[in-house]
Amino acid sequence: MDLRLAGQGALVTGSSSGIGATIAETLADEGCNVLVHGRNAGAAAAVAEQVAARGVRAEVVLGDLTEPGVAEQVALTARDFGARILVNNAGPFAEHDWESSQPSDWRAAFEGNVLPTVRVSQTLLPSLRAHGWGRVITIGSRAVRTPLPNMVTYSAAKAAVVNMTTSLARHLAGTGVTANCVSPGVIVTPSMYRMFEERAAGGDEGAGRDEADIVAEYAPNPSGRLGRPQDIAAAVAYLASPLADYVNGIELRVDGGITGTS
Repeated sequence: MDLRLAGQGALVTGSSSGIGATIAETLADEGCNVLVHGRNAGAAAAVAEQVAARGVRAEVVLGDLTEPGVAEQVALTARDFGARILVNNAGPFAEHDWESSQPSDWRAAFEGNVLPTVRVSQTLLPSLRAHGWGRVITIGSRAVRTPLPNMVTYSAAKAAVVNMTTSLARHLAGTGVTANCVSPGVIVTPSMYRMFEERAAGGDEGAGRDEADIVAEYAPNPSGRLGRPQDIAAAVAYLASPLADYVNGIELRVDGGITGTS
């Protein structure tokens, strides 16, 4: 299917690895020019090389979005790049429960997941509105609906991301700019495997298992498997496309059906 994205420009934050890198490459497959963002110059350049290999324009913008002024500068670079699609993917996760979490942990979760999304979006929105067409796509989490007891700060921050995406869609009514959220389930990424390796090092009996074990014990879902970055990227590409003009203010859960089943 032709998603009618050829020639569009996109900024994908946090796209130097993992889900973000796959989103960048998938948009490039659809003909988008992509501005790759990350904090590591080498990793971002490697993704940009893969994007450019699709025959589109690829550039890199670097910076820690939690640092003062950086999110705004990244957004201005995206404006000059011609980005009409913004994918707010950057956002760290950390394991904290109600007993161990400190105020600093809650602050870090919101400063890493919520405020960069707000700052990049606010800075880029005037150019999207002036153009009369645009897409703001945020990345949530299955933890939005089923908060994870070992990730309470992250779960709350991602819930805020979904809430503000809905309010942004209403704010942008009639402008031609839509705002939607994609909430992944348990996705196979290097960071996920690092989490299980760290649990194994800490003596967690649940660590060191294969995918079938993880699905059965950690992420039971009707689809019977873990997600892949490509699953999320496909959903993002659809929402970014003109074919999704009538889709606005939603949370699209791409989680194998885990929400409400575990």
